[in-house]
Amino acid sequence: MAFISDITRGLYKENPVLKQALGLCPTLAVSSSVSNGIGMGLAATFVLICSNVLISMIRKMVPDKIRIPVYIIVIATFVTIIDLAMAGFVPDLYKRLGIFVPLIVVNCIILGRAEAYASKNNVWKSLVDGIGMGIGFTVALVVISTIREILGNGTFLGIPLFGAGFEPVMAFALAPGAFITIGFILAFIAWLDHRKAAK
Repeated sequence: MAFISDITRGLYKENPVLKQALGLCPTLAVSSSVSNGIGMGLAATFVLICSNVLISMIRKMVPDKIRIPVYIIVIATFVTIIDLAMAGFVPDLYKRLGIFVPLIVVNCIILGRAEAYASKNNVWKSLVDGIGMGIGFTVALVVISTIREILGNGTFLGIPLFGAGFEPVMAFALAPGAFITIGFILAFIAWLDHRKAAK
């Protein structure tokens, strides 16, 4: 039961993007298409899981004074692995994501979970937390990307959904569309939470 609770915590209750407003920079930048959102989500999930596990393993050996630099080195190691893997195996996606793959190193979700959770819990709990938060981040990216791609391009995963007469709302394909989409989603979630608390 605790396993399910820890996994689902990242989906809604503590969703890094939709509840804690973390990782907004890559979310705003790469969520113009669903394929980009999935790619960034999976890359960040890989780094989150691996860094959580390793940081949990070494947490008792790292002095408090240097813990943040050590965490960043650990995270940077896994970011380098995923960066090279994406460049080699999915070069088109890698080019579309651009600088935001290496910038996973400074993603506040990953460093935040390392400091707030992995450094204080055992390997198993840190692994589960990494999976849950990674899935939550990926789901948030996919939801935002889906709305933006459908409204901004009339497609889903590059597949046209509407006839030739469809006129896309170009704002959703551009940076302002990301702010508008996230704003509406956050407002909807706040409304749901308020309604739930009122019952």
